[in-house]
Amino acid sequence: MELWHCADARSFRPLWMLEEMGLAYTLHMLPFPPRWAQPDYLQTNPLGTIPYFTDGEAVLTESSGILPYLAARHGPTPLAVEPHEADYALYINYLFQSDATFTFPQTLVLRYRVLEPPEKRQPAVADAYAKWFLARMSWVEAHLADGREWLCAGRFTAADIAVGYACLLSETLGLEPQLGPLTRAWWSRCRDREGFRQAKAAQAG
Repeated sequence: MELWHCADARSFRPLWMLEEMGLAYTLHMLPFPPRWAQPDYLQTNPLGTIPYFTDGEAVLTESSGILPYLAARHGPTPLAVEPHEADYALYINYLFQSDATFTFPQTLVLRYRVLEPPEKRQPAVADAYAKWFLARMSWVEAHLADGREWLCAGRFTAADIAVGYACLLSETLGLEPQLGPLTRAWWSRCRDREGFRQAKAAQAG
């Protein structure tokens, strides 16, 4: 398996999953954003996006989609929630929410606060999408209010990895202190996992 990755970008989701599962892989580190900073990457992935993940003939480019792929193809693993389990619907919803609902507004904050040249930045747009992100994360805070340690199924799963990345990005953007107290405590537990630390070390090395 091979993963093309930028440090702390959305491709951190599959990197973290690979480490949690103890799977062998080759990591290709790229500058961010690769389609501008390393144009020859377009020969590998014409979209110019990360992640780009291969497993033999299989090719995947969606960070949240790679997680259930790894669980199904290289499991069994307790990181997956199975259809017969009570929290299966919550698990599936979190996998899709993680990018479409939680990460998406942050990408616009990143663009209009950081990536655009100063004359093209739009602070009002960035602030609006920052508020959007924080409001959507109230979903996580509400679920954690029943005393659960992890997001679903009573254990750490791929849902925690998928949504956890949104918290990692929120640190980059300075939004993490505005998350709810239960969400911040859960995110701290995620960061304390050996798999998370190994993923951080892998991208640093």
